[in-house]
Amino acid sequence: MTFTAIDFETATGHPESACAVGIVTVDNGIITDKYYTLIQPPFNDYWYHNIKVHGISPADTSNEKTFDGHFPEIRKRLFGRTIVAHNESFDRNVLMRTMKHYGLYYDELEIADRWECTCRIYRAKGYKPANLKYCSERNNISLNHHEALSDAVACAQLYLLK
Repeated sequence: MTFTAIDFETATGHPESACAVGIVTVDNGIITDKYYTLIQPPFNDYWYHNIKVHGISPADTSNEKTFDGHFPEIRKRLFGRTIVAHNESFDRNVLMRTMKHYGLYYDELEIADRWECTCRIYRAKGYKPANLKYCSERNNISLNHHEALSDAVACAQLYLLK
């Protein structure tokens, strides 16, 4: 199995407000690369609720590059790959809208318009609930929930078990 798992955290309720990303590369069933970075969201603006969920605040990202500054590293990890996320519609929307916000073109990544979704896979297996925390606990996968790299690693491990 060769794929890339991804997870975003957002600073606000707007999808273009990515403030962290975790990306895990899996080649032939083995994790070969883990990438994590904080991202300065537009205007370094945060909503209190989002900070409460993931613990990232404006102070953490005030000296970080914006998404377009991180894009070369992100692009090289996603280009032409099968992409997996636990809630793929959320993470795909964050990527697409953040790229659009910075004048970048999703099509240049040469990835599918719809990704693989471990939430959908595990829901079909009868998991209730099928959230990342429960799926990870049930499969003895270590998780520091809402930390983007930990979430991406758990997603990759769940996809390998599917």
